[in-house]
Amino acid sequence: MQICNVCRDEPSKYRCPTCQIRYCSLGCYKTHKVEPWNVDDILQKEEDYIDKVPLQKLQLLSQSEELRGLLRNPHLRQLLRSIDSAANKDEMMKAAMQEPLFVEFSDECLKVVENDQRKPSRPGASEDL
Repeated sequence: MQICNVCRDEPSKYRCPTCQIRYCSLGCYKTHKVEPWNVDDILQKEEDYIDKVPLQKLQLLSQSEELRGLLRNPHLRQLLRSIDSAANKDEMMKAAMQEPLFVEFSDECLKVVENDQRKPSRPGASEDL
């Protein structure tokens, strides 16, 4: 769960429709609307961005033919939509990691953004995805 970018105390529940900053309450939303924010404000604490992938690397995902092939699978697309819309994304991710197709997808994403030849997480998965 990510922390509110305004008060930095509570878990964020919402996103500003204009700038996508995370906030936890109506009070924080109003504070955000009064005080101008920019990307540097959002990322000013190291723990806020330590696990984030740089935009340049994320853009590499769109160039992966292997990922495109995996995303042709309707089951994987539905699974990704379910994770995205879940109230408890952590639990949904844990459940998804039990699905071999999702593990294969995750491995391929990591391979692209880490730019290495990762070994698959599950036995029997092809190394030449």
